[in-house]
Amino acid sequence: MYELVLTRRRVLAGALAALVVLLLGTRFLLHGAAAPAKLERPIVGSAEVGAGEGGGAAPGGSSRLVVYVVGAVRRPGLYRLPGGARVADAVSRAGGLTRKADPAGVNLAAPVADGEQLVVPARLPVEVAAAQGAPVPGVGSAAAGPVQLSVATVEQLDALPGIGPVTAQKIVDYRTAHGAFRSVDELDEVPGIGPARVEQLRGLVVP
Repeated sequence: MYELVLTRRRVLAGALAALVVLLLGTRFLLHGAAAPAKLERPIVGSAEVGAGEGGGAAPGGSSRLVVYVVGAVRRPGLYRLPGGARVADAVSRAGGLTRKADPAGVNLAAPVADGEQLVVPARLPVEVAAAQGAPVPGVGSAAAGPVQLSVATVEQLDALPGIGPVTAQKIVDYRTAHGAFRSVDELDEVPGIGPARVEQLRGLVVP
């Protein structure tokens, strides 16, 4: 009888011990195992914030260029360009060349550098080009010469001093209505051209 009671106590003690181990194991799994996961998240978050807000250069930021485009372009000013851009890209961002621009005076294929100032030159007036011995596009051949009023194009007339595209078109319209010019003085009949302008053009144009 005594041995039976003792055996029952041992079985009960073993069961209680197993229950305690089970409870401790369950508590460890529910609380202890979850703790490391909670500790890892802020570390990862801190690293991500540091990379995004620590003042480092953004991807591709070092390849951005800022150039200042001036001269004979439609919209001079500061422009941002991607790395590896060419002068043609900068001119395009600035609205393109004006009618006064001299395309031969700028290398459109050249690469641009950050902080560079790009100057697009304008065509020289006819008399200045003639004095320097430079060729004038559409006028004469290699050497500059007078513009022939009876056959000159709007572009050729536009290159003359004091003659813009509107007045150049008026000269062509007058020629269409009245025939070939007989003298330089006949320019005085064109609207917008007075005696002073005729004297300025004398020697630069021929009938």
